[in-house]
Amino acid sequence: MTQRVYNFAPGPAVLPEPALEEAQRNLMALPGVGMSVLEISHRSAAFSEIIQGAERNLRTLLQIPEDYAVLFLQGGAKLQFGMVPMNFLRNTGARASYIVSGTWSKQAAAEAAGQGQVHVAWDGKATNYDRVPADDQLNIAPDSIYVYLCSNETIAGVQFPREPETNGIPLVCDASSELLSRPVDIRRYGILFACAQKNLGPAGVTVVIIRKDFLDRCPNDLPMMLNYRQLAEHNSLLNTPPVFAVYMVKLVTDWVLREFGDLQKLKEFNEKKAALLYDAIASCGGFYTVHAAPGSRSAMNIAFRLPNAETEKKFLAESRKVGLYNLEGHRSVGGCRASIYNAMPWEGVVALRDFMLQFYQANRDQVG
Repeated sequence: MTQRVYNFAPGPAVLPEPALEEAQRNLMALPGVGMSVLEISHRSAAFSEIIQGAERNLRTLLQIPEDYAVLFLQGGAKLQFGMVPMNFLRNTGARASYIVSGTWSKQAAAEAAGQGQVHVAWDGKATNYDRVPADDQLNIAPDSIYVYLCSNETIAGVQFPREPETNGIPLVCDASSELLSRPVDIRRYGILFACAQKNLGPAGVTVVIIRKDFLDRCPNDLPMMLNYRQLAEHNSLLNTPPVFAVYMVKLVTDWVLREFGDLQKLKEFNEKKAALLYDAIASCGGFYTVHAAPGSRSAMNIAFRLPNAETEKKFLAESRKVGLYNLEGHRSVGGCRASIYNAMPWEGVVALRDFMLQFYQANRDQVG
């Protein structure tokens, strides 16, 4: 198959076609360089321009002030689950509050508990992680050195509509599946991190935005590749970085700036796409059911079920026949899920909406 389909995968995920096309044009030889980006040295002037350009774009889009460092690391978000408490909880006697709103924040809290004191400020297990907490439901330990959250849980399809109130305690946030999808109040965060393979680029690079005064707290006895301060002092070049992945982050952020200009416009576009699907689901009389409660529903990942497993299997098979791919839910929960990140075009969401309505009309009388 050479014709592109609509890819609703949760990650690695759809990338902007203009970014892919530019990478394709330049794959054999970067303009003015004569070598592929896959071949250039990470200490070359060409790569220095790439990584500085990627950082500059991120600073522009997220309005990152100069007292924050931007790092391009490896190991994905799961490495950050351990790195954060290694650097700031281990052997300190301090504790942190964790908001457990789904699979990824649950894993992060468990990882942190092996390094230091963790206080669970809220856990959504009682309602099967179908919502995020209101501020008055949070029980944040007042002596917490940070409050941890995952701002968008991809499996359950729940998303914080805004930053939770923490009484001035800095947030540490896994924003892997939503970074660059909407504006953030960067001053609320001590650390904001995201693996790239949702909205930023391909798998292989993780962006970490960290307040510089946090770097002063990093202990000296950590391995250098796990120490934020050393990574920042070497400008993400402590070892060979994932050169091609950083290059793609540069191209993707170039596209965001050209296409939207700022994250408010991108937020409005993403909310419009999500509303199209949520409204279609609501119009089908319970044939489709959304896992997430109203007020907590994600604009990035729409997790839904059909009346039974047999109908879901049919839905997934028929969707592929019309070019709608990777609509399976996470292996841990089943069901269906549409991931509609920044690069998913409006036409793709319309195509999915139309298919869902047609499938409902054709199958609504065949299920009890």
